[in-house]
Amino acid sequence: MLIAFMLRNILSLKSGVQPRCEWNRFVFSSLVSVQNHVKEKCGWYLLIWQFEPRNLVSSGIYNLDAGVGVYAPDAESYKTFSPLFDKIIEEYHGFSPSQKQPPVDLGEGKINEFPPLDPKGKYIKSTRIRCGRSLAGYPFNPCLTKDNYLEMEKKVKNAFDSFTDPDLKGKYYPLDGMTKETQDKLIADHFLFKEGDRHLQAANACNFWPKGRGIYHNNDKTFLIWVNEEDHMRIISMQQGSDVGRVLERLIKGIKSIERVVPFSRDERLGWLTFCPTNLGSTVRASVHIKLPKLTARKKEFEALCDKLNLQVRGIHGEHSQSEGGVYDISNKARLGLSEYQAVKQMYDGVKALIAAEEKL
Repeated sequence: MLIAFMLRNILSLKSGVQPRCEWNRFVFSSLVSVQNHVKEKCGWYLLIWQFEPRNLVSSGIYNLDAGVGVYAPDAESYKTFSPLFDKIIEEYHGFSPSQKQPPVDLGEGKINEFPPLDPKGKYIKSTRIRCGRSLAGYPFNPCLTKDNYLEMEKKVKNAFDSFTDPDLKGKYYPLDGMTKETQDKLIADHFLFKEGDRHLQAANACNFWPKGRGIYHNNDKTFLIWVNEEDHMRIISMQQGSDVGRVLERLIKGIKSIERVVPFSRDERLGWLTFCPTNLGSTVRASVHIKLPKLTARKKEFEALCDKLNLQVRGIHGEHSQSEGGVYDISNKARLGLSEYQAVKQMYDGVKALIAAEEKL
């Protein structure tokens, strides 16, 4: 088959060939450096694997601008193909094969450490904390059958139905058979996710769309869950303003409530397992939409300070987007090698420092 032929060629590339793009930086260098190890330890299982090799690297093959371009078709892949994934994880996260993800610490009992960052509402527009979760016992998107999707959807719906906390109670909206009225409503609320982009399409992650996919949100629209988009679940807590503690508290309640009904997939070394290796570990992305007119006018100084504080800067519409009206999306940069609480604290302390820098100008 064509993909097997392409992968065979990649595995036989000589180290003298120079990488040409971002995809090469991860996929090319990783495959070249581990090709002999993979052949020795995994054999040509890579080429006859029942899930097909395209599920590993095809996104990077067909999207040469991909940041990583490698996805894990199932939880076991992180061990089966550890010569490949360990290289990527070490380069992307700075997390070596000898390191281990800390024990789970969601931040319970520490909410009072996160009072509102901007109580007067001068800088911060909104706060959001999200995490990814995979259901134990199921592979990731490329290997899921139609029945798997429907079975998983039923399980998470049972979890949603078990919510008793008013802060979490709401409604589930399946994408399959969704009316235009509901669709327009969810689009207006900026809740609706679309079928995967070209990177996910190439990773074979959109099979049987829209079967088994859906969106849950609470009555206040401050707690949101995406079902079977990129990961099995994306759990999101958000609200206007800067009350990080309140947002985290709601997220913790949601995670714990779901986990009582549906167990999640976790690895002792890598933490919570996700489809893309960039999201491993705590999986937490804590962010604010913030406007810092004086500081951001000094672009190089602003970017250098964010880098020093381990903060990631994006436009308000996600990665690769631009700022609108001077508003930026600022989040913790690290996911792996720190606990959930530490990931939130990284964002909190960093944004606090940015506001202090703005007020000094």
